[in-house]
Amino acid sequence: MDEASIRADMIEGLEHQIGETLDEPVLAALQRVSRDPFVDDVSTGGGATRQGTGSGGNGDRSLAPATVVRLISALDVDEGDEVLVVGAGVGYSVALLAEIAGARRVHAVDIDREAVAVARSNLSTAGYDAVLVDRRDGANGLPEYAPYDRILLEAGVVEPPRALREQLAESGRIVYPRGTAVQTIAAIERVSGRDGAEDAADDDAPTGFQTVETAGPARLQPMLVDGEQRGVERNRTRREDAERAEQGHFARHGWEQDWIDWDDRI
Repeated sequence: MDEASIRADMIEGLEHQIGETLDEPVLAALQRVSRDPFVDDVSTGGGATRQGTGSGGNGDRSLAPATVVRLISALDVDEGDEVLVVGAGVGYSVALLAEIAGARRVHAVDIDREAVAVARSNLSTAGYDAVLVDRRDGANGLPEYAPYDRILLEAGVVEPPRALREQLAESGRIVYPRGTAVQTIAAIERVSGRDGAEDAADDDAPTGFQTVETAGPARLQPMLVDGEQRGVERNRTRREDAERAEQGHFARHGWEQDWIDWDDRI
């Protein structure tokens, strides 16, 4: 079976799984973007969890296709939109967004250096090397290119970090898996007017925002904080001891390194 037939079967299966027909931009992106560059070096055992900034733990970095489709459909991206993806992962969802919005319009960050390297390599192989992928703490976003029309957070959070909300354009939208153990994909936009504020009173969206769409359950790992990515020693004592050992006897340890004139103190 050729690649086009395989992709057509995958799309048909996805529509059956999510129970709805895909929007034209998402459908076209799925037809044009090959998954091959993004699945060669990761386990694809069907899990919907993954690692990255927007992600946590040491599990599979590849999201299940149905989860990717739900997230991108809820994001509702148009050509020319400025898009930020928090949690680059293996880069597949980033490539789909680049196909819709344009590669130079899409920016991705991840706290995990290995994930950044993998995403850059995969995107380049797939022909989307114009996408900017940077190693950043996703909670801080990427202010240099703000504001963004669309922000996709590929990590489980109760609400998007303040920095991301502040980097959103006035008429923009944020999509994220809302919750911890039990998650729902939620799309939020800024509240407009008194009626909007009243509608948002019982909403789980952050203050000043309202939920405009939900897209079914999800199970993504929680957002990492600095020090929790792979390859970083999480035990503070061991990490700091190793840093001191590298610095050697030239390291300053605090006040004891400063000359104290006791005659002036007594």
